[in-house]
Amino acid sequence: MKIPYIPEDAPFNADQRAWLSGFLAGLHSRLAIETPAVAAASAPTKAASLHILYGTQTGNAERVAMDAAAIARSLGLAPEVTGLDDIGMAELAAMQRLIVVTSTYGEGEMPDNAQLFWEALSAAAAPRLEGLRFGVLALGDTGYDGFCQAGKLIDMRLEQLGATRILVRRDCDIDYEDPAAAWIGEALPLAAATADTDGIAVVAQPLAAAPAREVSGWNRKNPYPARLAVNRRLSGSASGKEIRHYEFDLGDSGLTYEAGDALGVMPVNDPALVRLLLSRLGADPQAPVGDVPLETLLTTKVEISTPSRDLIAEVERQAGNEELTHVLRNGDKEALDAFLWGKDICDLVALAPNGAFSPAEFTALLKPLQHRAYSISSSPHAAAASVHLTIASVRYHADGRDRGGVCSTFLADRVAQDGTAGIFVSQNKSFRLPADNDAPVIMVGPGTGIAPFRAFLQERRTRAAKGRNWLFFGDQHRASDFIYEDELAEMSRDGLLTRLDLAFSRDQQEKIYVQTRMRENGKALYAWLEDGASFYVCGDASRMARDVDSALADIIATHGGMTADRAADYIAGLKREKRYLRDVY
Repeated sequence: MKIPYIPEDAPFNADQRAWLSGFLAGLHSRLAIETPAVAAASAPTKAASLHILYGTQTGNAERVAMDAAAIARSLGLAPEVTGLDDIGMAELAAMQRLIVVTSTYGEGEMPDNAQLFWEALSAAAAPRLEGLRFGVLALGDTGYDGFCQAGKLIDMRLEQLGATRILVRRDCDIDYEDPAAAWIGEALPLAAATADTDGIAVVAQPLAAAPAREVSGWNRKNPYPARLAVNRRLSGSASGKEIRHYEFDLGDSGLTYEAGDALGVMPVNDPALVRLLLSRLGADPQAPVGDVPLETLLTTKVEISTPSRDLIAEVERQAGNEELTHVLRNGDKEALDAFLWGKDICDLVALAPNGAFSPAEFTALLKPLQHRAYSISSSPHAAAASVHLTIASVRYHADGRDRGGVCSTFLADRVAQDGTAGIFVSQNKSFRLPADNDAPVIMVGPGTGIAPFRAFLQERRTRAAKGRNWLFFGDQHRASDFIYEDELAEMSRDGLLTRLDLAFSRDQQEKIYVQTRMRENGKALYAWLEDGASFYVCGDASRMARDVDSALADIIATHGGMTADRAADYIAGLKREKRYLRDVY
């Protein structure tokens, strides 16, 4: 018998390769495949199909879906990996075996490429699905309300429509790799078994080499220590913001990226905050937690700024703080958010009695230190062996202490010139320039939301693309917040930037935003859309992106002579055609 192997270039880490190799060897044993000749004799002329659908905002769910497909092929299945929005209800009704891998966006919302699918699935006209066997793998973050809500909703709705679960849904927190691999390892053999019950012979095959990815083996578990070559302030001294331009030298890393991708940066916690936390805990910095000193653990391994739900609950249990107890026990989310506003873990620890936590007890209540993902602001064809970021440094003062963003101040203050930071590329295939270089492009990116559009414009220049480019940009004050002004002016002069509309909200009595400029130029904007333009948005999801979406709907209704419902259908069409794309956070 030939045991399947996991090739070195497959998209798994070493531990997952070892686990999966053992699992697949055991699977062959259980299926009693005696010899290659027997396998060949029983091999079906057509492999049993398995649909793997993903909903993703940042690419994680898509990567998990592709990994699942590699294993499915080894089990004799024929996997088809597709984004959720690319599947219609008629196609769904014809499926027999389905795996859904989806993240959750924001506070319990569907990711952008799953919204249309969910609207159709949740509609009264959705088809019955008695012939479908399915499983849902949900990715999320327990730090947000609506943990894995997208996966939960899809799982529940599929059941309501008559589909049968292959395996109970698995909800994964931010460290999703191992539980996701374990769930996939359990779910896919069950999917293969359902093919057997359909009378289709299923024979495990050696796992084919995974297609080469455009990024190297560097990832969030193993980031590349990149040299920070440039750290330059972009915003003026009078600005209320501190926006910086960074350039990382990719050296011999083999890291590659495309315009539209994100860069993950692994931060190191502020040593001053670590010392303060140790003082409030009354703990010995060298106290061992496992095989790591407490101080090291707090510096490089766990989040010490935003408290986890487990820590909040334990502090409430011990603190005797009436306000915290009231908001927790009444489930008042808004009141809890107000209570936590401006507070970090040090503030919560101060509410508990001295010595309330041992080092091991305390660190068990913390979440792992996570990378921060930033939209890349360079085209690889314009940035020589480097990658650029555009980041606002988060700084504020509360309760007598200066505070800052974990990663933004790490880069701004604590990575010295030519120092290093751990980085890796996160592909974002759902945020790409149109393949047609003649197609028009409309970009809306106020503030640091300009980042991917700087990359897009650089990319269009290197492609010698003839398509028109229109950028909406803004911030508070032109004199201090017009970042990349010289570059944009040059792009306008040389014709690369066809139109540039600016909105500086605080330079006049009435506030003007990018959506204001959109409405003012609504007739031309609609004409561009009718000419095949792709529409892109990057930046704040909670306000700006929603306001832009509302403005776009109004513009289409007004200048297209449509009702609100027809305008909504028009926008849905743009999304299906991959002409309305967002990179929002």
